[in-house]
Amino acid sequence: MRPAWRRRGGGRGSAPDGRRATGRQATGRQATGRRGPRQRLAARVPDLLADRSFRRYWSGQTISMFGDQISSIALPLVGVLALHASPAQMGFLVALEWVPSLLFGLHAGAWVDRRGHRRATMIGTDLGRFALLASIPVGYAFGVLTLWQLYGVAFGVGVLSVLFTVSDPTLFVSLVPEDRYVEGNSLIYGSRALSFVGGPSVGGALVQFLTAPLAVLADAVSFLGSAFFLTRIRPVEPPAAEPGKGSLTAGARFIRRSAIVRASLTAVAVINFFNFVFFALFVLYATRYLHVEPGVLGAVLGIGAIGGVLGAMLTKRLAAWLGVGRVYTISCLVFTAPLALVPLAAGPRPVILAMLMTAEFIAGFGVMTLDISIGSIFSAVIPNDLRSRVSGAFQAVNYGTRPLGALTGGLLGTLIGPRATLWVAAAGGTLGFLLLLPTSLPSFRMPETSRPQHQPATAADRGGQDLAEHPA
Repeated sequence: MRPAWRRRGGGRGSAPDGRRATGRQATGRQATGRRGPRQRLAARVPDLLADRSFRRYWSGQTISMFGDQISSIALPLVGVLALHASPAQMGFLVALEWVPSLLFGLHAGAWVDRRGHRRATMIGTDLGRFALLASIPVGYAFGVLTLWQLYGVAFGVGVLSVLFTVSDPTLFVSLVPEDRYVEGNSLIYGSRALSFVGGPSVGGALVQFLTAPLAVLADAVSFLGSAFFLTRIRPVEPPAAEPGKGSLTAGARFIRRSAIVRASLTAVAVINFFNFVFFALFVLYATRYLHVEPGVLGAVLGIGAIGGVLGAMLTKRLAAWLGVGRVYTISCLVFTAPLALVPLAAGPRPVILAMLMTAEFIAGFGVMTLDISIGSIFSAVIPNDLRSRVSGAFQAVNYGTRPLGALTGGLLGTLIGPRATLWVAAAGGTLGFLLLLPTSLPSFRMPETSRPQHQPATAADRGGQDLAEHPA
């Protein structure tokens, strides 16, 4: 994401505290400690956002994530409202978006590492996802939209998302100095949290006033915004990996040897399985059984996601206080346990809405601290020449559990009913937290020293984990 000369302490000069020196720092007001409004505002802007390349990358991610949150409520409602999908069909729809991770994660990671050019790959996938999602409102406008088209779009978007996701970690470390990984992830996931606030609310309103298929168009356009900003940056990416025997499985072998990454994968695979059992039926349960209108549901999700914004704001401080590994471990429980409030919701309408909102608020806080902390840990412990392959192997298992969870949710919803299925999902998700307790991950702390950006990580940089635990 950022060239090596942008690292703290290098290149264009640094202030004694590590921040880049600017002309404003020599002004009389700052010298005497008195700052005008502009100086005070500038002082509040994170240093990373002062970097043009990172700012453009962050802007593209922000636009895309906002569109995704609109689509997160609009796309399921296309199936529920426009195509009258059953619980089993909704489970199948959600599964199709994540099946590509299971099928192609390993191959996508190996291909991207060998090819290099991660930024170009990400731009191509953005344009492809725009075209696929735009086909939904087009099909609806001509009266030819079918469930099979929705299935095809979900699968195609999933394939392209795999390529985007395995390319992104390397681009991130190309732009962000090692000692600011937590700050960089906090900014990215802070945008994600803000998108949780506004996206579902806007999505619900668009569905209510424009219909669900037309609301999907907003997500399609967001991919154009992401592609535009990616074309405006020129990061110095690590070189492509050398082809060789075993390159396809190198990411999986690293995960097997790394106690930190292996423990995280085990926990989040369990969490995501049950989370997608839950997610497959949540929109259907809220609209059909709790009688929450799409616009109100979007507002509830948006208000509840304020917890995500709070989580993004506090993760850096919590990691400094408790350690990033302990924050991640606790977050696994904070994310999953509140989901029990959804099947528990009953009584007068205000009580139901309050319980849904509380569940989303607490879970939103948990998932933000979870994502930021583990993203920072992975940025520190995974070598640059393996990032895409490790990401692909991790996705194959982590994201691969999601379609299985969605299909299980649809099946259980048909057999025992949506409410009982949500109870199973809420209880099962907490197992991920319990699996982390006996591992070394809770005691992990970010390395205090920096190394050159594209130098492979050593065992010491990886928090002292023994990577020779299981020889390749």
